[in-house]
Amino acid sequence: MKNNNFCTNRNLERVDMSRSKKNGFTLLELLVVLVILGLLISIAAPNLFEQMRGAKRDTAAIQIENLGASLDLYRLNIGRYPSQDEGLNAMVEAPSDAGSRWKGPYVKREQSLTDPWGGLYVYTFPGKHNKKGYDLYSLGADSQEGGEGENKDITNW
Repeated sequence: MKNNNFCTNRNLERVDMSRSKKNGFTLLELLVVLVILGLLISIAAPNLFEQMRGAKRDTAAIQIENLGASLDLYRLNIGRYPSQDEGLNAMVEAPSDAGSRWKGPYVKREQSLTDPWGGLYVYTFPGKHNKKGYDLYSLGADSQEGGEGENKDITNW
């Protein structure tokens, strides 16, 4: 009876060589994958950037609301809102006439006074739009009044 399962060293070398040729990817396969990834990124990237722009606007609106609550607390303690000259700096450092009534700082970090685009929030007292209070707003991405889209001002009125 003959044994058909007989393996020689030469047969094993052929099997190993054929396997080693199949390990890895060809340059063409890698290029196809890179092209597909590039197409997917080019489709998804604009939507991602649009979401990031919207997130900055939402962040600015929330920060304005939080600063407004801090300004109201300041008013409860001091008896008035910060003057135009004191500005939002009065939320971090006590004005000279506040005395022991100042219970601040009213914001945890000075960065809270900066909008998501790196500009300072604009504080006006008395307000032009809120006659009995203050106006608080961000000038948006372009740091200029007015604008459309991402450049539009974010306000408390």
